[in-house]
Amino acid sequence: MTTALLLIDVQQGFDDAAFWGPRNNPDAEANIQALLEAWQARRDPVVLVHHDSIKPDSPLRPGQPGNDFKPELADARPDLVFGKKVNSAFLGDVDLHAWFTKKNITSFVLAGIQTNFCCETTARMGGNLGYDVTFALDATFTFDLQAPDGTTVTADELTKTTATNLQGGSFATVKNTKQILS
Repeated sequence: MTTALLLIDVQQGFDDAAFWGPRNNPDAEANIQALLEAWQARRDPVVLVHHDSIKPDSPLRPGQPGNDFKPELADARPDLVFGKKVNSAFLGDVDLHAWFTKKNITSFVLAGIQTNFCCETTARMGGNLGYDVTFALDATFTFDLQAPDGTTVTADELTKTTATNLQGGSFATVKNTKQILS
């Protein structure tokens, strides 16, 4: 069985702290890079997805430096690269489900940015479509968010909630990079 590595939105625009606010997991990029190196060494499929924001103030807009991939992906030799304008990689510029089906891929490991948005949404859809999804929690990061009541929900709290929802709802198995690579 071939397991793909699906890297979501590992883009320079997420380094804009003034736009996004405080983030968690400073080791995420190193863990993403470790996963990428392992997949490429085994010659297993690697898919890179980038978010092409349509919001005029977003650092992730096409044509902006923030739309480019982070340096940790400089040596990537992906089997597929495509953009998306919504949270799920299954609703991007390429039909990911059809591509996985054509390649006989029934499982994938997911990592990237943001834990609780594009990564979680893609994992949920993958689970709903019948894929065996492994969510590399320590190879993701996110940012603090303001709740509807005005309080701040920290990035760590959001990450814990994502992990709980994905595993508790049987959308994905949540693991860390070391567990995945062992």
